[in-house]
Amino acid sequence: MNMEYATPTAAPQVEPDTDKPVVRHLSKSQRRVIGVLVEKALTTPDAYPLTLKAMTTGCNQKSNRDPVTNYSEDAVEETIDELRQLGLAAVVHTESGRTERYRHFMRQRYPFSETQLAIMTELLLRGCQQLGELRARASRMVPIDGLDQLRSDLSELAEQGFIQANGPLERRGIEVDHSMYAPNENHRFDAVSQSVLTSSAPPPSVTSTPQSATADTNPGQLSELTNLCRELSEQLQETREQLSTLKEQVNQLSDDFSDLRRDLGA
Repeated sequence: MNMEYATPTAAPQVEPDTDKPVVRHLSKSQRRVIGVLVEKALTTPDAYPLTLKAMTTGCNQKSNRDPVTNYSEDAVEETIDELRQLGLAAVVHTESGRTERYRHFMRQRYPFSETQLAIMTELLLRGCQQLGELRARASRMVPIDGLDQLRSDLSELAEQGFIQANGPLERRGIEVDHSMYAPNENHRFDAVSQSVLTSSAPPPSVTSTPQSATADTNPGQLSELTNLCRELSEQLQETREQLSTLKEQVNQLSDDFSDLRRDLGA
């Protein structure tokens, strides 16, 4: 049984345990509970490790979750026991010994960097997302400098078999997801080879021009229109990312306020 006696502080960075096999598949409830444990460890370290009540609240919160769930404390406790058997979580007794708390062992069991851990956590909590959305949401936990860093982390995760995508990571508008679904869930993109997924080939042209239009448009005008469409597409993507970031900040403030009210007994 994994059991520790400690004050509730965040876990230090450690090397992954290579003696145990990597867990590749998790159930829906296991993904939600382990995702909550990692998320709260990164965003609210003063309240981590988590009590059973805090874990249940985190699983069922309406923001930053998809789908929204209504797990009971009994169901969450059963799931945490499953995660303990897999070596992904442990019970922690505080010095007072009054309340059991729980922590994750993701750092010990997986070869993730801190940014990759945040990315995987976000995917476990919300599933399939576009790159701009994923970066904005994962940055709540660990800063991600830009889409280039995100793509680099995703490429490593793809090579290790932890994520999937519906096209090359350089392409605009692609979606990525984790690969830790249970075999019977059938949440898979159409097969995309690793060489294509991690390639740095330039994305396809933003616009296509019918043959009939090409004959009536001089090359200078066509090039100008193509560049304009590309610029507008980039501006639209940036605007979407900014709106996604603002939405996540508002949702986080709402969660923090709810946590504060709960702690105050309001």
